[in-house]
This record gives sequence, C-alpha cells and structure tokens, in this order.
Amino acid sequence: MDAMVIMQMILAAVSGAVLYTLIGIAPGTDETAVLAPVTIALALLGLSPYVILAFFFSAIVAKKLTDSIPVAVAGIPGGVMAAPMVEHAMILKQHGLPDVSIRKMASGSVIGTLVSIPTSLLIAYLILPVADILSNYAGLIFTLGAVFLALLTRNKLLSLAMIIPFAILIMGLRHLYWGLGIIPEETNVFVSFFLGITIGPIAFTLFELLNKKLRKEMPLLGKKEIEMKKQKKLNGFPNPFKILTKKESLTSALGSLFGSLTFFLTPVGMTVFWGEIMTRHIKDPVQRASRAISTMDGLTNATYISGTLIPLIAIGLPLSPMAIGPAAGLFNAPPVFTPENNIHHMLTISEIMMATIIGAAVALGITFFVTIKYSTQICAVVFKYIPHEALIGLFAGLVVMLAYMDAGILNIFGTILIALVAGLLYRNGVNYGVMFMVLYAAPWLLELF
Repeated sequence: MDAMVIMQMILAAVSGAVLYTLIGIAPGTDETAVLAPVTIALALLGLSPYVILAFFFSAIVAKKLTDSIPVAVAGIPGGVMAAPMVEHAMILKQHGLPDVSIRKMASGSVIGTLVSIPTSLLIAYLILPVADILSNYAGLIFTLGAVFLALLTRNKLLSLAMIIPFAILIMGLRHLYWGLGIIPEETNVFVSFFLGITIGPIAFTLFELLNKKLRKEMPLLGKKEIEMKKQKKLNGFPNPFKILTKKESLTSALGSLFGSLTFFLTPVGMTVFWGEIMTRHIKDPVQRASRAISTMDGLTNATYISGTLIPLIAIGLPLSPMAIGPAAGLFNAPPVFTPENNIHHMLTISEIMMATIIGAAVALGITFFVTIKYSTQICAVVFKYIPHEALIGLFAGLVVMLAYMDAGILNIFGTILIALVAGLLYRNGVNYGVMFMVLYAAPWLLELF
C-alpha cells in the first residue's frame, strides 16, 4: 500500500464524513437507504476497494455521530437506530439540557467506535478456522437467519409465512428476465432487488398517495415549530472521557462490547435490550437518561461496525443484519463484487483494518468536533434548507438508475414491484433483515423444491 493509496483513502474518508454529517442530521433518514445505494454506486464506478472501504467506515461513523442531534433538538430521530433514544433525550430537553444530550450521545458514539474495532478483529480471528465451513453452507445459513430474524419481529407468523412466497417473487423475476433474453442466464439481478427492498416503505407510502380518498383522510399537520437552545462553548478539541462521567464511560464501553459480541442479531433490538438493562436501576430521571443515551449511542456504533467488519474479515458473506443492509455493497455489487470475489478476497486483513481505521479516525476527527461545537447551528441549517423529500428523491433516482443498469427498463418496474411488496410487508411487521436474508437465500431455498 503506497502513499498515493493512503492519500486517496483519506480524501474518500473526508468526503464521507462531510456528506454523512449533513445526511445524519436530516430527520428520518434510514441507514440502509442512504448508505447502501451510494456504496454500490461507488463499487460500480470502479473505485479502488481501499477507497470504498475507507469511505464507508467514515460515512457510517459520521452518520451515527450526527443522527442523534435531531433527537436531542426536536425529538425526531435522524435514523432508525436513533429511535430508541428519543424518550431519554426528551427527558433531558425537558430539564433544559439538549446540549448535554448531544454531547453525551456523541461521546458514547466515540467510545463505541474505539471499542468495536479491536473487538471485531478479535472475534473475526476466532471465527476464521470455521469460515470455510460457513461459506459452504451459505444458503442454509441465510435461510436459518431469515427464520431466526422472523422470530424476533413483531409479526412472527407473517414473517415466517412470507419467506417462501417472497423467494418465489425474486426468482420468478430473475427467470422472467432470463426467459425474455433481457440478460444472460449467468447474470444474476441483485443490486436493484436489494434496493427495491430498501426503499419499500417509502415507495409504498408514495403509491398510497395516489388513492384520493386515503389522501384526503390524512391529517394536515402544518409547520412544526422547533425551538433550539444555544450550546455552551467548549475550548479546544472535546474529550469524550471528560464529557461523560466514569460510570457513563464504563457502561458505554460495556454496551459496545456486548453489541460487538451479538453482531449477528438485530442492532435496534440489541440497543434497546442492553441499554435498558444497564440503566433501569437508576432512580434519578436525568442521570438515567444521560447514562442511557451515552450507552445506547455507543452500542449502535459498535453493532454497525462489528456487523460489517466481522463477516468482511472472517467469511466474505453478509451474515449479519448490518452486512445484508447498509454494508451489502461491500459484499455483493455485481459484476464488480460478488460473493465469490469481494473485498474479503481482494484485501488482506491488515489492509481491511487500515482502511477501517483511516475512515473511522477521519470521521471522528471531523464529525465529533463539529457535532460538539456546532451541532445546533448545523441542525438549524439542515432543518431549514434541506427538505426530507429532496433526500428521498435523490436516493429514489439513484435506485431507478441502478435498476436500469441491472436489466433495462423492464427491471425498473420489477424493482417497483419488489418495493411495493416489501413496503406492504414492512408496514405489517416484517423487518428489513428477514427480507434481505430471503433475497440471499432465494436460489438455494427454491432448489429444495
């Protein structure tokens, strides 16, 4: 790895940190929807795997550092993973401490990053001896993963019942394209189907608006007034271990460790589970809220980093909710990355770690500083000038473009079909993880019949 490659990784990491600092603050941006399409697009553009990896880890760290800002300021989660922190952040806001809330969450995020990277490397080394066995049974593992995640959802019966029908839909569209000669039989449509699932809830909601009766019944909320409290100024570069108390630092580190160990489980579920376990004994509401948000934010960062790094280093297959969601482009972005030839196969463990450390370090250096110093000002700009609809439109347009690249005009409608079915299922309690697992398991699953 020469100096030029390292410089490219640093520039990519800076770009990822700046871009996802702004995106993270925008309310309601789903991690998979805003990370997966960009990662896949970068892979298809032919960028170096070093650059893609550094960009991705910088983006995910920056996104996780900033998506808690709208939670503290307005009670609106910047992403799915920030949702469990809303209640605790609102308690601090009621006590006039939104600035403290931002600093606690950002500091917990830093600890989560620092703990999860070495922990992930250690876990990956422990898994390496059985990596080949796991790879040989990938189809079975994905199917079992779909069943396991289905049992963790709020609608278990529907999640289990949809596994085979959803696999038939995916393989049916692929065989349709092969039969019509749109793509060669050895070509596997994956990217657009993956992104169709990703935008499913948004697509389903947008198509619902075509129903005039339903549209008229929707409440008109008008403008929401958001009051922002100016933060107290801090001198020098902020120290997360001084912002957090010793107990908050300890529970953030422990939560990050547990989150890394349970990388194969749903990140939201683990955030709520470990966060509540570690704070439920605290009686004072302010102390409990402070401990909870710092612990949960560290845990979310850890689950995202470990959920990407461990499968990437040890197996080369996306065997975690994070790897089959936001990080999917690192494992499968055909024809550049495939399950048989992706970043796991192209880079050594030391190269993967180098790109990860550069990406995470740049994001921490830029985004943590900005979050602590200027979060309120940036939040005001984003809320005022960057509509949520603009971000949705941007990523929807990217999905349409990638669907066309995958299999032409017909596949745009095929992707819409996948999105509508996925959106309906999501609306009724089937989470992303189950559908993504079925997407990977579909070829093996239907061979059983």
